[in-house]
Amino acid sequence: MPSKGVKCYAYIAAPNVEIEFSVPKQSVTQRDQKRFTIDHLEVDAKNLGPFKLTGRFSFKVRRNGQDLTEQWIDINCLTGALGDGTMNNMDQTPSIFVEDLVITYGFYDAGPGQAGLPRQHQCYVTVTRNNQDWMRELAPPGSPQADKPFHRLVLPCPHDVGMNSMQTSLAIIQRAGTGTIKEIMGQSLPGALAVLNKVADTAVGHIAPDIVRALAITQKDTLDTMLKIGARYFEFRPAKCHRLMQRVSPLEDTLYFQHGAIPGMLYKEFLTGVVGFLKERRDEIVVVQNRWDGVPGDCPRGTDEEMRAVLDEVLRDSDLQVGNLDDMQRMSIQDLRNERKRLIITRDVNQVSNYDDAASATLNGDTIVAKLTEMSRDPPKGHPIVLLQCQATSTNIRDVIVASVMDSDVSTSPLLATKGICDAKILPLLSGETGKNLVREEGLVVLMNDFIDGGTVDVAISLCRDRLG
Repeated sequence: MPSKGVKCYAYIAAPNVEIEFSVPKQSVTQRDQKRFTIDHLEVDAKNLGPFKLTGRFSFKVRRNGQDLTEQWIDINCLTGALGDGTMNNMDQTPSIFVEDLVITYGFYDAGPGQAGLPRQHQCYVTVTRNNQDWMRELAPPGSPQADKPFHRLVLPCPHDVGMNSMQTSLAIIQRAGTGTIKEIMGQSLPGALAVLNKVADTAVGHIAPDIVRALAITQKDTLDTMLKIGARYFEFRPAKCHRLMQRVSPLEDTLYFQHGAIPGMLYKEFLTGVVGFLKERRDEIVVVQNRWDGVPGDCPRGTDEEMRAVLDEVLRDSDLQVGNLDDMQRMSIQDLRNERKRLIITRDVNQVSNYDDAASATLNGDTIVAKLTEMSRDPPKGHPIVLLQCQATSTNIRDVIVASVMDSDVSTSPLLATKGICDAKILPLLSGETGKNLVREEGLVVLMNDFIDGGTVDVAISLCRDRLG
């Protein structure tokens, strides 16, 4: 009988909570605390009734027996195609804040498994406390923990924070010609040219948004939501739009986040959001590192004067002071609070990372696990920042790009395909002895991930507790 599988990934770090995954005539419920679990369900024709091919997959989150949310999608067991539901695309899966909890989740619409991509649909759900005040709770003002050096913290970080929306890139792509699109895609997503060269010039403008959506969108929540989930560290690449794109752009010629040459969030919008959050949360501290990895020369980098002008405008009505790398390295949590240096901005810091082009180009996360395990045997020393990257960059695999985009809709992102798979292997590793070895030396530690979630944040906070004693 035809059937379509769904892999279900769960993580719970809040009392009296359970997550129930279900399909017709089959369900599984997870209640264990601080465990990354994996279950497998099948939408099977034998359980659907005569002449029916569509069954419903759903998950429910309950607390003390009361439903907090239910999300669902109808799945054709013969073709795997999605029907009606609340998880048809990434835009439909924002994090949910309910009571004092946050529920983060995502759903990957799997194809037939080409290029090694999953054949089963993928659904991940995490339920944790709302961690918008986690620094205050971890190191309350006046506590011994607050007197510890700030660089003893482990900060959760959204990978490519500025790529959480298609708004900016769509505004420009709609005006750009075929030649411009191909050049920009070639500089930003080299493997995308293999797709663009397979379609007629008249179709390039139509398929370009699918390529950006599948290969460059790394977050699906708003900046404010990411901060409330618990993110406290951000890498930003402030630069102006590629000069070819700017010729046709309807947008202001100013600083944006740049993914290669693909523009995302405005720098001013980003800083405004961070400062607004810090005004409301008086004991939280955020670190921003400006760097320009992979930004082509045709995207003019923000000068010190330009970036300072944006910052001064954002801070005009705020009492926040801006800290620097030296403040981050030598001051305690309490000292930074007392001096109101709760926004620390650095640039091009000499950091060390587990990222490796070959190891991170994976669909199952095993090479990242191996890299982190090797790194933990001789933890890096003498670096102001240790960056531990959890996300896979399967977009560096040419066949994956072709398979994802040619069979694309807004949920076929290969980045989303690997989210649950990698998190279920890498985050338990970092919460155990391997992670404790990696954070043993001095220096700020950053936990970076695509589609920032409660599980990543909870692991970072647990490592903070160890480091602060």
